[in-house]
Amino acid sequence: MQKRCFSSPNSAPAGGPYSPAVAAGDLLFVSGQVPFARDGSGYAPGTFEEELRRTLDNLKTVLEDAGSGMAHVVKTQVFLADMAKFAEFNAIYQEYFPSEQPARTTIQPGQMPKGMQVEIDAIAVLPG
Repeated sequence: MQKRCFSSPNSAPAGGPYSPAVAAGDLLFVSGQVPFARDGSGYAPGTFEEELRRTLDNLKTVLEDAGSGMAHVVKTQVFLADMAKFAEFNAIYQEYFPSEQPARTTIQPGQMPKGMQVEIDAIAVLPG
């Protein structure tokens, strides 16, 4: 099985030595997406809703740039800085995954980089 690394010209640049997405066979593994601005200026702090939507929009863009999409996501892993935001998170997350939601793990880590409130990685199918 061959590995293919993808960059994402329409999303925020990677913040370190990693690929935004890597394909192996017909699966796409998307690195953790955070509320980075697409212009490359880095972390764009905001309200929880603003950071979550920016993160989900970044995830969507990376998926689409690699030839997949939100409808093809089979698993997400979510890191929330504050589990008290879990209900708000679910309401917004469901807008991005309205039906046939992917499997999901949601945890609260000890600390998020730079004070970010959310990070989401994903595994998706590459259609076709």
